[in-house]
Amino acid sequence: MEDKKLNYWDLSAERQMEVSEAFPVLMRKVYVWMTLALLITGMTAYYVATNEVILTAILTNRALFYGLLIAELVLVIAVSAAINRLSLMMATLMFILYSVINGATMSVIFLIYQATSIATVFFITAGTFGAMAAIGYTTKKDLSSMGRILFMALIGLVIATVVNLFIKSDTMTLILSYIGVIVFVGLTAWDSQKIKQMLMQAPDVDEASQKVALLGSLELYLDFVNLFLYLLRIFGKRR
Repeated sequence: MEDKKLNYWDLSAERQMEVSEAFPVLMRKVYVWMTLALLITGMTAYYVATNEVILTAILTNRALFYGLLIAELVLVIAVSAAINRLSLMMATLMFILYSVINGATMSVIFLIYQATSIATVFFITAGTFGAMAAIGYTTKKDLSSMGRILFMALIGLVIATVVNLFIKSDTMTLILSYIGVIVFVGLTAWDSQKIKQMLMQAPDVDEASQKVALLGSLELYLDFVNLFLYLLRIFGKRR
């Protein structure tokens, strides 16, 4: 039997207008997996922030801290690039592991910002994310050209952020935070539309289509987390 390939964009305009019976089930899986990943990240971040031993180990051991960051990058690349070769179980476990590691590295926000401020920004992020995801899901306008521009802007944002690590300019940090919000607000809408188009033609809820949904949930998870962090830098009240 031939291996099923996840050819996301090999759909004709006519076929994209047709919606399979599996579509609503898969879309629910996208948002359920994303929500569970966010819960895991949040609980891990809070646990690490309130555990002095673990928090001290992360903050005082540079090798451990950078090792966690590298592990996050490797996991995202591995899941995205090797999704066709991974089993659904393995891809899911890697997503969960990424959520845990990301929570551990994000635990430092509890040392920098007030807990009430973190909660407030989280709800602002949730509202903004929900609105943009709904726009991306319902709009009939093709957002692919906007998505390509935003992706290039994201690359520039990453480069500028790395440069600012050496410059250490507070003004530049604030400017980059506003740009980051704009980029990830747009990417949320684009990814929402893209995921919808990828899943519309799924014939059934088999392993291949569920892996597409899992990959979509990872993309939306990353959009949410990055949007939250940039908004926190703008509106968060420091301790």
